[in-house]
Amino acid sequence: MVIPSVNEARADDLANKTVIVIDVLRATSTMLTALAHGAKEIYPVETVLQAKQLQQPHYLTGGERSCRKIPGFDFGNSPLEYRDDRIAGKTIIVTTTNGTRAIQKAGKAATIFTGSLLNGKACAEAAAALNKDIVILCSGTQDVYAFEDGLCAGQLVDELLRLFQHQRAEWGVNDFGLSMLHAFRHVEGDIPRALLQSSNGKRLCKLGFEEDVHYCAQLNQVPLVPVLREGKLILGG
Repeated sequence: MVIPSVNEARADDLANKTVIVIDVLRATSTMLTALAHGAKEIYPVETVLQAKQLQQPHYLTGGERSCRKIPGFDFGNSPLEYRDDRIAGKTIIVTTTNGTRAIQKAGKAATIFTGSLLNGKACAEAAAALNKDIVILCSGTQDVYAFEDGLCAGQLVDELLRLFQHQRAEWGVNDFGLSMLHAFRHVEGDIPRALLQSSNGKRLCKLGFEEDVHYCAQLNQVPLVPVLREGKLILGG
């Protein structure tokens, strides 16, 4: 099942299942990048207040509101910031407008992975290996479907169909997921252009984050999978 936005997710759809949370522009891309560059763990929290309550002297903070860095935080929500040597071995508390809220919404899932275009193949393989029902939860933007999340959902469905090609009679996908599969296949040859034409892509470009859009548009460049354990995202494996 693919769910278009966090607002459309019901607890029964997620409980005891393997859930892949997507926020391509930019939360799940950013948190993956941080972990890939040596961050020890990430606390994804819903509110700024929760982030401040968790804060300890040796922790770093990151996140955004309206695409802009939160005042007083160490980092914003640009994945390019998280390639900094300062994050190596650090615990980071992150709060974003949509992505971290979607992770919290999936709290009753058996397993929660965070996916993006950057790690779609690895994420699909990790989810398939658990042999449970899989739900792909697109974060969306302010409770509305976001095109880039749909494309990533299509990427994941494409990978999962490949993995389950000998079990198609037992494995299905809902109509929205099928639509996203076809959308992904249609633009697969030029993902950056597709993201730059999206509403969020255009907004990020206007704010000076065009390089972020190009970075987040890369397919399968980071073969790592963040998984939520005890409230913290760590690399699976």
